[in-house]
Amino acid sequence: MTTSDAQQRSSERGSELGIPDTAVEGWGWGSIGVNVVLTVLNLSIAVASGSLAVAAEMFHNLVDLVVSVAVLVGLKISEYRSKSFPYGLYKVENVIAVGLAGLVFFTGYEIVREALLSGQRQTTVNAWMLAGVALSMVIALSFSHFELRAGRAANSPSLIASALEYRAHIFSGAAVLIALIGRLFRLSLDRPAALLVVFFIARMGWELLKDGMRVLLDASLDAATLAEVRRIIEADPATAQIESLTGRNSGRYRFLETVVALRRDDLARAHAVSQRIEQAIRSRVPHVERVLIHYEPTQATHRRDAFPLASPDGRLSEHFGAAPYFALVTIRLSDGKVEKEEVLPNLHLEVVKAKGIRVAEWLVSQKVDRVLMKEDLQGKGPEYVFADAGVQSIHTQAETVNLARETSASAPR
Repeated sequence: MTTSDAQQRSSERGSELGIPDTAVEGWGWGSIGVNVVLTVLNLSIAVASGSLAVAAEMFHNLVDLVVSVAVLVGLKISEYRSKSFPYGLYKVENVIAVGLAGLVFFTGYEIVREALLSGQRQTTVNAWMLAGVALSMVIALSFSHFELRAGRAANSPSLIASALEYRAHIFSGAAVLIALIGRLFRLSLDRPAALLVVFFIARMGWELLKDGMRVLLDASLDAATLAEVRRIIEADPATAQIESLTGRNSGRYRFLETVVALRRDDLARAHAVSQRIEQAIRSRVPHVERVLIHYEPTQATHRRDAFPLASPDGRLSEHFGAAPYFALVTIRLSDGKVEKEEVLPNLHLEVVKAKGIRVAEWLVSQKVDRVLMKEDLQGKGPEYVFADAGVQSIHTQAETVNLARETSASAPR
């Protein structure tokens, strides 16, 4: 794949996700700019005040600045494809997230070491320092809110990690602000505030490490996503059974693999069914990069027949779409015994346009194998619906359900 092909594919994926990759990179640059501002602001306050808590917060900002650069590099590298990496380098983003967690822990360690081992500091506090710390909290909170929303929209672990790290600054900034205010009242809160900062940092670092390592170790997708994919596959009329379904994250994208037993043994139709299922998954589940479907035919043990009825007593209707009722009969193929028989009202009886097509689609959703009727549907819309779903339509002259079953008993499935 050429560089231009990779860029085009990347752009197409970004459009599908609702946020282009250029916008994701823009947030990376924005994070660098915000960290520069916060680092300079807290450095000025730390030098002027001599506060250990402010110095710790400044160091925190400096580490984040380095991480922001690494995040931007990760976003660029993750889009790279080559013969050596045909599946892309999406997990680079998760490596960045884990690296971010490590730097967060290192920040906490430095603060603890300074708080426990350093000598007593003389701290100076005035109004502009308090205002500066408050401003840094507002900047971190505002940027975190919008970056987190963008990261979730793009399903980018590095952006989400960066946004969550800014949340740590909100808590640590509050602790610093309390320590400075306490100094005005001659309360020595600098060291306790620094240690409180460590608590919030360590908790945030653990969350980042845990989430990043889950992806790097190919942990399963969340249960809600897999349940949604399962519902989509089971809703297809050609699906007989889902043998297995697995999924994983790789960077901001999702990979799915499933083995599906189909009610069709024709390979061309099975391939069309798998394409239809994949398209349905992509349209309803965001951030899907690849869907791998293994399909296999299933040995039928039952057959489900449908009959348009003129009345609930089993008399066949002369019309298909205008039939007021439908009989659905489940037959065991081993001995021809009826296991279940039900009569359902035609829910589309009052539809003015495309009534027959609506009824055909409804019967397909009921996973019928054959439809036996007196009306000849050749060349009509419902016939095409049945053909596409692999449902056999049989023209019969029988007057009742039982007679239609007897005369069609030898008809192939």
